[in-house]
Amino acid sequence: MNNKTRKLTETALLIALATVLSLIQFPGPWINGGSITLCSMLPICIIGYRYGVRWGLLSGFIYGILQLLLGVSVLKGVSLATVIFAVIFDYLLAFAVLGFSGLFRNTIKNSSAAFMAGSAIGIFLRFVCHFISGAFVWASILDATGLNWAGILYSLEYNGSYMGPELVITLVAGAVFCRIFDFTKPNPIRR
Repeated sequence: MNNKTRKLTETALLIALATVLSLIQFPGPWINGGSITLCSMLPICIIGYRYGVRWGLLSGFIYGILQLLLGVSVLKGVSLATVIFAVIFDYLLAFAVLGFSGLFRNTIKNSSAAFMAGSAIGIFLRFVCHFISGAFVWASILDATGLNWAGILYSLEYNGSYMGPELVITLVAGAVFCRIFDFTKPNPIRR
């Protein structure tokens, strides 16, 4: 199998795996979207680390489109501007930034540390995207009450309540996988 075919095949399989894992959710109070999943971000982080930031951003963007199709029902009953803003920040950008997991592949010698540092940045940037979206949505909803500042606090608390555990779960699973696989090699299984 040539390198281009391998790259496309692995990427497709990892995006499919991430999509399936995103459907395995732990129960929680997130009625406005968001959830704690079974390492659904890990496959996208692997793509970004394995094939670089640019390919990771594209793969995350494609994954974001799939997540949008699966989660579009949470966007009912809001203005068109809010829907557009949420689509961009809660789906397209939020999942694309996971591609930054490859940021340190060539700068940090320890591949496990490079993977973990890049993944942490990508996941943090995903949180920032959700925070910005939530702050915009809730500030616009609360604008008439004069409490639009409360939307910022609500967004911070709400998005942090699931993104924090997602960060920990993904990094712990990533540490385990980095001991088993060397994602810098064409055949990543460590011998």
